[in-house]
Amino acid sequence: MSHLSVPAIQEAVAALRVPQLDADLGSLGAVVEATIEGANASVLVRLGFPVASLAEGLSRAIGEAVRALDPAATVKARVEQAIVPHKPQGNLAPMGKVRNVIAVASGKGGVGKSTVTVNLALALAAEGARVGILDADVHGPSQPRMLGLAGQKPESLDGKTFEPLVAHGLEVISIGFLVDQSAPVIWRGPMVTQAVTQLGFQTNWHDLDYLLVDLPPGTGDAQLTLSQKVPLAGVLIVTTPQLLATEVAQRGLKMFEKVGVPILGVIENMSSFICPKCGHEESLFGEGGGEQLAADCGVPLLGKVPLNSAIRAQTDAGRPPLVAEPDGTVARRYREIALRAAAVLARRP
Repeated sequence: MSHLSVPAIQEAVAALRVPQLDADLGSLGAVVEATIEGANASVLVRLGFPVASLAEGLSRAIGEAVRALDPAATVKARVEQAIVPHKPQGNLAPMGKVRNVIAVASGKGGVGKSTVTVNLALALAAEGARVGILDADVHGPSQPRMLGLAGQKPESLDGKTFEPLVAHGLEVISIGFLVDQSAPVIWRGPMVTQAVTQLGFQTNWHDLDYLLVDLPPGTGDAQLTLSQKVPLAGVLIVTTPQLLATEVAQRGLKMFEKVGVPILGVIENMSSFICPKCGHEESLFGEGGGEQLAADCGVPLLGKVPLNSAIRAQTDAGRPPLVAEPDGTVARRYREIALRAAAVLARRP
């Protein structure tokens, strides 16, 4: 006797676990649609985050779950992404053709925030999302070099707005495209805030699912401008395991909480060093800082990235790990973190 019914299929599919995210489809907010014609079942699952690396495995698992209800069933399963805008802070409206703006902050300099930003952006793009980067670090823009765009200039078709540059499938804008990078940018606060605002709102972004904003370290003008004027769907906090770094990161995290910006999670960078010759692993900057920060603030630890000389060399050369070694260990780590961050955002209103 067949046990196929739409409610039974929906319940079975919602209970399927996604190992990469350590959660089931139901808790990930999956929308499950099912139709039945005799012994034939069609199942469509929609998730609110990119699913390129998950779709095939999930489709197989869905087929197995339905056939567990009726071994004679013929199952056609499909998994799709449906990335929608999520509520920003206050009464701010979404930014034009950008569905979700995500700030990447660190509080303290030197923790690898820009490197994390570019690799997360590439990871989200590799998972099937349309992604851009706004380099808001006016005094120390890094994205032009990291993406191999140093020396290039954005085009303005109307004399008022900029066309973003494109590298490795990412749309990018940075003050580094507009000023001489060999000269210091000696600007006071009002000029910094104006530049950040103009870069965000006067760039012709083209239907992006995510715009990652590479913030400067600290809790100054640029961060306040972003939190007050730019509709942020959430913020990612980057730290190293070092106690000093986590203390400063916590102050930055609390600043965003005070202005109503959701914290999507913590990323621990430079978590450990693995010797390329002998394989010995050592925690150069301490241990457990990311976990403790996440626990103290009640937010998820999205993942850890090791200290690796290849990350530095590849990123300096304009080909970050997601481009240079897309199937490598570091690239996989970034893709896992990016998926977790996107999944946390997808569960928000």
